[in-house]
Amino acid sequence: MGEDKAQKQYRGRLAPTPSGYLHEGNIRTFQVAMQRARDAQGVLFLRMDDLDSARCKQEYFDACVEDLRSAGLSWDKLPDMQKAKGIYRQSYRMQFYEEVLQKLIKTGLIYPCNRTRSEIRKAGIKSHFGEEYLFPEKWRGRYDNQTGDHNPIHQNWRITTNRSELITFRDGRLGELNFEMGKDFSDFLVWRKDGIPAYELATVVDDHLMGITEIVRGEDLLVSSARQCLLFDSLNWHRPKFFHCSLSVGNDGTKLSKSSRLIPRLFPSC
Repeated sequence: MGEDKAQKQYRGRLAPTPSGYLHEGNIRTFQVAMQRARDAQGVLFLRMDDLDSARCKQEYFDACVEDLRSAGLSWDKLPDMQKAKGIYRQSYRMQFYEEVLQKLIKTGLIYPCNRTRSEIRKAGIKSHFGEEYLFPEKWRGRYDNQTGDHNPIHQNWRITTNRSELITFRDGRLGELNFEMGKDFSDFLVWRKDGIPAYELATVVDDHLMGITEIVRGEDLLVSSARQCLLFDSLNWHRPKFFHCSLSVGNDGTKLSKSSRLIPRLFPSC
């Protein structure tokens, strides 16, 4: 990792996915993000993680912007985003993700994979946290650039993880955290065969290009943060700092999730 020794201005971001209405947990996390940016006399940007066209709808996009403003949240404009009204949209940025995919292919760190989620579940290897099924090492493939394989954009790609190697980072709330590859997470998707990057890769590319210095998110994304650290390192990009907020739960004690279409809009009068 090449680290910039110079002190950088704090740059944070709000990064909702417009696949449903925001819930109280989203708002609380975004309020923390805004406060940390303001306390550091930094800037805060709004990015819409809207790559999945099947789930992300204009209705939710518009509601998200309105609800953020109704909750008292504000953000800054990136210099190059005037035409987009100060909102950074992943769906406009496919060329950058494709460039990074090609870079990863050339490094040999990723490989094409046609295994389905069902097959991975049937293999029955659960992570240490028991929240996901791990990808079996025996299924790893390889990619030969000389064979003229199908367009790489239309294949699933996974990144190779080194068993027993640790990913370590310091969280602004939780302190030093360690995640063991092959135990806490395994080879994960960086690209989907429907032609779009997986969440982990798109997030890393944009956080790097936006110059984000700290990521504020819920603690349900701790393993995602570890995966993203691996990607930052693999691309020789400086890692941002992390701050993981405690989770908000509903009346039944389960984590709030806007993926449920039953969650009503927080500010229906907008």
